[in-house]
Amino acid sequence: MSFSSEIKEELSRQIPAARHCRLAETAAILEFCGRVTAGAKGPDCMRMHTENLAVARKYFTLLIKTFNIRLDVSVRQSKGLRGGHSFEVVSYENLSALRHVLIQNLCCKRAFIRGAFLAAGSVSDPEKGYHFEIVCNSPEKAEQLCDMIGSFGIEAKMTMRKKNYIVYIKEGAQIVDILNVMEAHVALMNFENVRILKEMRNSVNRQVNCETANLNKTVSAAVKQIEDIQYIQRTIGFDQLPEGLAEIAELRLEQPETTLKELGQMLTPSVGKSGVNHRLRKLSLIAEELREHKEESLL
Repeated sequence: MSFSSEIKEELSRQIPAARHCRLAETAAILEFCGRVTAGAKGPDCMRMHTENLAVARKYFTLLIKTFNIRLDVSVRQSKGLRGGHSFEVVSYENLSALRHVLIQNLCCKRAFIRGAFLAAGSVSDPEKGYHFEIVCNSPEKAEQLCDMIGSFGIEAKMTMRKKNYIVYIKEGAQIVDILNVMEAHVALMNFENVRILKEMRNSVNRQVNCETANLNKTVSAAVKQIEDIQYIQRTIGFDQLPEGLAEIAELRLEQPETTLKELGQMLTPSVGKSGVNHRLRKLSLIAEELREHKEESLL
């Protein structure tokens, strides 16, 4: 079962206690995966079509608990490659209340967003990436949904894909927030667990990469120092150097893998890390001057 299906299964078992919230959620499901057709001999016919059993079950339960009406339910074999089933819930009763629902209270907005997600939403597996979306068939629906989501302090964006308008969220923390708004608390905890583990792995990887880069930098610097010292030794020898520079030059050759701090502690008297670094830089400058002098003499 996909992560989206798990969320919808969880949400399908939640039935709002308040009638106005049940109306809001039912209206959203009908608006996003239903249609109203004119009745031949009576009131309009309302049809809700979905390939998700949990969504069909939720819509059926909401209508029964809110209106206590007779419903026709049909199941068909899907024509798609997956070969699943599609479900249609049909009502021939006059349900004009669903077509004129005013979504004003936060609790009703919460229910409407939940219904919209059940009907036309999806969330990617957090192991693979962070993406929440609801597919709308008109820009008006998409803007209305963005505004509703925004009332909870969540920034949803809108884009167009083929002929549909997509309301989406790509930031992990905000997907957690929208799951909380829809009251998908089990899915929220599963999402958070994955997100925390991913952030921990990323943090460890960044730290390891940083330490590796620092180690490479340190090793490269030590190699360069030794090359410069050996060049000085071959050309003018250490006897031509001031005592402090000669001492650190000999010590660095003897201890090529020792840190600057440890080198400084081996000197008599001991010298701090910055002092050792200062002497090694002077040796590098001397080596560069000797190389330049040699190049000039060859010209």
